[in-house]
Amino acid sequence: MRKFFFYISALLLAAPILSSCGDDDDKDEDNSRTTWDKYAEYREGNITWVNQEEARTNPDGTPYFQRLTAPWNINSYILIHWFNDRSETAENLVPLYTSTVATRYVGRNFAYQVFDADSTSTNGTTLAVNGVIEGWQLALQNMHVMDTVEIVIPYQLAYGSSTASSLIPPYSALRFNMRLLDIPSYEIQPE
Repeated sequence: MRKFFFYISALLLAAPILSSCGDDDDKDEDNSRTTWDKYAEYREGNITWVNQEEARTNPDGTPYFQRLTAPWNINSYILIHWFNDRSETAENLVPLYTSTVATRYVGRNFAYQVFDADSTSTNGTTLAVNGVIEGWQLALQNMHVMDTVEIVIPYQLAYGSSTASSLIPPYSALRFNMRLLDIPSYEIQPE
């Protein structure tokens, strides 16, 4: 009998706490929506833009971009356009996932606003391939030293549903113009 009164007392004491947890009357509309819902229009705009870029053609009618599929996920890809003659750089090194590279780049969102750029360093920015967004990883591992490219990265291989900055809200597709200058640290893959 004492256990019964203990359980009833505990339930009565917890009732105000439990009822306040379920009270959504004071939530505004924004707090009750998910990130997916809040950014639905923006996300769709980015998807449409990537599709338009993929359909883009050169003056001779050939595709402007080549689609590179991520080997780790056949549903993920980037679009890449080489500005240089690739036969001239074909003998140059290609970075590995564990390499450190030196690059020059300008990053823009789909509204063409610059959110990041390496414009002051003569030697470029040095970074680890495995320390950048997946879209860059895929691009870099398909470039030779001295290749210059334009890449379009769908949000899935960029920052996904995260906010990277005020110019990169969730579900942002990104555009980069970049040049691979050097591979200061070329790691050998274990056998």
